[in-house]
Amino acid sequence: MGKVTRIDRPIRDTLGEGALWCARDGAFYWVDILAPALNRLVLESGEISRWDMPEPLGWVVEHGAGGFVGGFRSGIARITLDPLTIGPRSGPEAHLPGNRMNDGKADAEGAIWCGTMDMAEEADSGSLYRLSPSGQWARMDSGYRVPNGPGISPCGRWLYHADSARRIIYRFARSDDGLTDRRTFVEFGEEDGYPDGMNCDADGYLWVAHWDGGRISRFAPDGRLDRAIAIPARRITNMAFCGEGLDRLFVTSAAIGLPPSEDDGAIFEVETGLRGNPAYPYTGPISG
Repeated sequence: MGKVTRIDRPIRDTLGEGALWCARDGAFYWVDILAPALNRLVLESGEISRWDMPEPLGWVVEHGAGGFVGGFRSGIARITLDPLTIGPRSGPEAHLPGNRMNDGKADAEGAIWCGTMDMAEEADSGSLYRLSPSGQWARMDSGYRVPNGPGISPCGRWLYHADSARRIIYRFARSDDGLTDRRTFVEFGEEDGYPDGMNCDADGYLWVAHWDGGRISRFAPDGRLDRAIAIPARRITNMAFCGEGLDRLFVTSAAIGLPPSEDDGAIFEVETGLRGNPAYPYTGPISG
């Protein structure tokens, strides 16, 4: 348990992110935000594919009608593969051309939760948004420098979201009215690096990637550190539980700002002995 295996491939990601298990395709998807590109690893065959994107791409989720929804710098768009098509982009921040989408995922109700940030990482202009199944945007929180997550508990009661620049992971209570009761869940020290992408497992524990910390950690629902697993790369960015049993954990990393190496910017499989939660599709329309 805890064994880490690097997945062999010729390309290293500048900024790997957006980890997604797609049961429909039997594949692990992830993005390279700054390449920009979308990657796919088919678990049964081990085949890896990569598609160039027209602008920075922070995340993808499945769409209930087929294909994917992608969070691009300028907004969201439908994506289909084989052949590649990308629809028109729309989003909530046309008034903030210096911002981009960073991280996001869909919930069990078919909504998308995603964060935006200043591309230059200088202004606290980022926000956390919810795109409802009816296609309506709502800003749920604001004032972020580098938003990451979210992680949603399997019971649906809690949502976790980080401001990586502040080294803080927040926990929100979810309700019919949106999010309430924002509290600091975990605060990283300098030796921990920065909290990056995250995902909850089937037991309701939160897994967090450590940017500049070279590891992933599992936190109990009360914020207690349960375990930490070292990863050979320095800048760990995200993870997703994959496979039929949701028991194969794949982890992404970034090579940006680091000297060339075999591990930085690679993806890894980590044995945990635990199961994750299914990824959900977005079920609504895409409109401005």
